[in-house]
Amino acid sequence: MEVNPNSPQSNTNVAPNALGNIQRPGEYLRQIRQNQKLELEDVAQELNIPVKTLTALEQDEYKSLPEATFIKGYYRTYAKYLKVDATSIIQRFDEIYANDTGMLPNHALNNSPIKIMGKLPGSNRDRNRKWLKRIALAVVALALIWIIIAAVQNWSSSQSSDTEQNIVPMSDVEIINLDNSSAVTGDQLSLSFNRPTSVHIVDSTGKVLATGRQASSLNLTGEAPFQIRLDDATAVSLSLNNENISLSPYTVNGKAEFRLSR
Repeated sequence: MEVNPNSPQSNTNVAPNALGNIQRPGEYLRQIRQNQKLELEDVAQELNIPVKTLTALEQDEYKSLPEATFIKGYYRTYAKYLKVDATSIIQRFDEIYANDTGMLPNHALNNSPIKIMGKLPGSNRDRNRKWLKRIALAVVALALIWIIIAAVQNWSSSQSSDTEQNIVPMSDVEIINLDNSSAVTGDQLSLSFNRPTSVHIVDSTGKVLATGRQASSLNLTGEAPFQIRLDDATAVSLSLNNENISLSPYTVNGKAEFRLSR
């Protein structure tokens, strides 16, 4: 004979051996718990299930619980803790769930606190795309920095090369020394420089007195007239036989090429 849980005998200390034909799953589990002298709060703590959820299970309040799949999981956990068979409990739940909710046991309740979640905004694909964009931007930035550094180094190297070219050693200047007789009887030609420049000087006899870049003073002796070429006339001061010669009449675009006589 099955015991009706609503009858006064439902509060006896004798635990039922199996789920009754008319008993509901939650009602049966509550009766087992009470017969085992267990407090609901202690069970909730042991199972790590909220007291509110266990209360709804024991009262068979399915509309306040998650979908049927989770309810079955709760029933199995609760039954295992109370050391009773969960198979008949799940079978009885499937039988009464549709009557209580109007839905099949595999249907998710609209009011369930646990919803089927769609794709989260921060999915792995989106995160991967963001990281790829960041990596690409970092690579581009590093490439730009490298190009700028290389350009600065090249510019510095070119400036150093220009400076080295402007510093002309004395060995680059070819000065033609005349014999003593020419020095005594010839004309004295003096040049001073405020910056290096190229010169080419030939006297009337065809002798090359000086040629190449020059940075220091020159004192030359030869036979006038002299054929003179100066790449930068503004850098040169010229005198013939101790008489200063103005180069401006002979200068065109900074260069001077002229014939100088007494």
